[in-house]
Amino acid sequence: MTGAQTGQRFLVIGSNSFSGAQFVKYLLQNGHQVLGVSRSAEPHDVYLPYRALNAAERFRFAQIDINHQLDELLALTGEFQPEYVVNFAAQGMVAQSWVTPEHWYQTNVVGQVRLHDRLRKLPFIRRYVHVSTPEAYGSTDGWIAERFEFAPSTPYAVSRAACDLHLMSFFKAYQFPVVFTRAANVYGPGQQLYRIVPRTLLFARLGRRLQLHGGGHSIRSFIHIDDVADATWRVATAGRPGDSYHISTRETVSIRELVGMICGLVDARFDELVEVVGERLGKDQAYLLDSGKIRAELGWQDRVALADGLRETLAWVDANLATLRNERTDYVHKP
Repeated sequence: MTGAQTGQRFLVIGSNSFSGAQFVKYLLQNGHQVLGVSRSAEPHDVYLPYRALNAAERFRFAQIDINHQLDELLALTGEFQPEYVVNFAAQGMVAQSWVTPEHWYQTNVVGQVRLHDRLRKLPFIRRYVHVSTPEAYGSTDGWIAERFEFAPSTPYAVSRAACDLHLMSFFKAYQFPVVFTRAANVYGPGQQLYRIVPRTLLFARLGRRLQLHGGGHSIRSFIHIDDVADATWRVATAGRPGDSYHISTRETVSIRELVGMICGLVDARFDELVEVVGERLGKDQAYLLDSGKIRAELGWQDRVALADGLRETLAWVDANLATLRNERTDYVHKP
């Protein structure tokens, strides 16, 4: 299975997000038509890889907030009539969700429920991909297969788990063609600078100190965005409605080890780059996702090794350093 089939229509909600923008690039590279929507205006081109493809005739962007402009989104959807809807939009960031949890529940639950109740009535949608998160599971004990038994430990994770359960009720009651993806820690060129990989690379280049929460002992699996985009396309076009699919490598690394790898890449001393600070509230120790299902059912496999992906991301940082040094490196909450 490849992305070579052309002419399909995709609505990408959250197209300004890292994963959303990279998925738009993947779709346009393979000849599809895309309507992208996000609540924020399109950011700098350094975060929008599809801008370099010269495929403007097959891509349209609209700035829409699903909390306040749902009618406008549905009007555009009715006009475009996408066969596939892929939703990356969510109020993200775990630590900040403790500060104003009601914002997370509004966007990730209430706003999404209103959206889904409108989408389920549209006859042209063949499949709806809900991009969820492993944080719904809470900290995992060993490698886990896909399931809908959740133990979320933060307002962010609770909001995402609640939306997943809501969507399953729509699948059972209305046969709404929802499929779920839950990916490991995604990284790659173009990622927002508050994420650990680009932040560490940039801080090393700028001689800034990186705060490492809890000493960086939590365990993660990092997966390159190109592999995630390919997996998302496979789930969108061939996933079984009502099912969820894990997207992950089979390798694990602690955050501390990851930063150490980056130090080796940029010839930086770990103790000079890193400042250890307290752990974040509700931090899960590990997310280990068994990805055997998507490999067996949809023929997917990860192709980009972590060392190669880090070098590619460093090349992106270096090529755009003049721009990135003036960009915000902390998360800015938009209520």
